[in-house]
Amino acid sequence: MKPDKLTMSLLLDCYGELLTQKQRDCFDLYCNQDLTLAEIAELMGTSRQGVHDAVTRAETQLRRYEEVTHCLATQQKTSEIASDLEALAATLPEDRKTDLLRAAAKLKEI
Repeated sequence: MKPDKLTMSLLLDCYGELLTQKQRDCFDLYCNQDLTLAEIAELMGTSRQGVHDAVTRAETQLRRYEEVTHCLATQQKTSEIASDLEALAATLPEDRKTDLLRAAAKLKEI
């Protein structure tokens, strides 16, 4: 999957419920199932242009949502911090690791 498609798939996971059902379905089939616009159109019983419009609108909306809320960016940063904490914990003596590993696990749950 291209990095941009991966990013869009992650945005769909974060904000997909804010899209219309048609946009969500088309975008999922396009990004996650890697179907072509023509394949999606046939599957959904609509035109290729209709699918293209739904996918384009969905992508625009998903990018706007992220620009405003930064949920995906925050989630990714939190995951990076948790990984850094785990790496730091590996350098500590056993009796000091536990609390740091618990903190990292809590961050990953967010």
